[in-house]
Amino acid sequence: MRAAIESSDQVRTAVISKLYPTRSHTGAAQGGMCAALANVEEDSPEWHAFDTVKGGDYLVDQPAAQLMTQEAVDAVYQLEHWGLPFNRTPEGTIDQRRFGGHTRNHGEAPVKRACYAADRTGHMILQTLYQQCVKRDVRFFNEFYCLDLLMTDGACAGVVAYELATGEIHVFRSKAVLFATGGYGRMFKVSSNAHALTGDGPAVAFRRGIPLEDMEMFQFHPTGLYKLGVLLSEAARGEGAIVRNKDGERFMERYAPTIKDLAPRDMVSRAIYQEIKEGRGAGPARDMVYLDLTHLPAKVIEEKLPDITEFARVYLRVEPTTEPVPIQPTAHYAMGGIPTNVDAQVVMGPEETPVPGLYAAG
Repeated sequence: MRAAIESSDQVRTAVISKLYPTRSHTGAAQGGMCAALANVEEDSPEWHAFDTVKGGDYLVDQPAAQLMTQEAVDAVYQLEHWGLPFNRTPEGTIDQRRFGGHTRNHGEAPVKRACYAADRTGHMILQTLYQQCVKRDVRFFNEFYCLDLLMTDGACAGVVAYELATGEIHVFRSKAVLFATGGYGRMFKVSSNAHALTGDGPAVAFRRGIPLEDMEMFQFHPTGLYKLGVLLSEAARGEGAIVRNKDGERFMERYAPTIKDLAPRDMVSRAIYQEIKEGRGAGPARDMVYLDLTHLPAKVIEEKLPDITEFARVYLRVEPTTEPVPIQPTAHYAMGGIPTNVDAQVVMGPEETPVPGLYAAG
């Protein structure tokens, strides 16, 4: 929808969506979005870029990481100007909290970098962007399933989709197509992803001869509800929640002595797996650990983490203010997909030749 807002100022724009737009999986992003605003603690895009590259074990496209961290600040302020209700500091600026892997001065200590709207940030982003699309007369084709790309002389000229309600096949011709299809986490048994995230978009590109990139790289979030995979946001650890094994030990002190429970997601997930493997897992099957919020003030839990508390109560019948919540790593984020350059153009081959008219994002 963000791309539709941008393009609608210049050309007629339509969005084809497998779901109603405000039901897209961005709504599951709870804890916040990262930008070095430095509203609460000293921060900089340079430190943000360092954390991004280091968190990706130096496999990250570094120019892309630098561009993202530099432009993140303006992107957050743009959302604020469009009406996204971020939490506020006492001074009235956008509040920020700690997230895993966010540090100051190149790894010296944790820093508050995540801009948030309680633990419903993704939901608020969807609502804000949808309102802006409606304002700009962007046309929506909801519950349409993309089947194929239209290609003419090597250039993208539209898509073929069928309407889920009727089964009718529709042809959409256009001068440009942008895929923003989300991930493919439903291939895993335990996943935070919605049932709609089945990899349709990358599959369409692949069938058209576009090689996919880094498909083996999939991020596992450390705090999924036990056996269900439903996400418990990193915001919980940002507010002070602690991951403990069956003995009640705060074991991340052994794996990441400096940033502890706020280490990058892959590190915390590996640590949980190691604890389980070595017999320190909790529960009858010894295949989980605990997320402990019981030491936090009830007011903080209820006001800043309302969805997390509701999920624990509804799905596991656990009261997070008085009981630790059973968790396990959950398949969360697809880091591969359709290859692009920094201008979002889909590229092919070792020379990264752009496919005319075809773009991808997300």
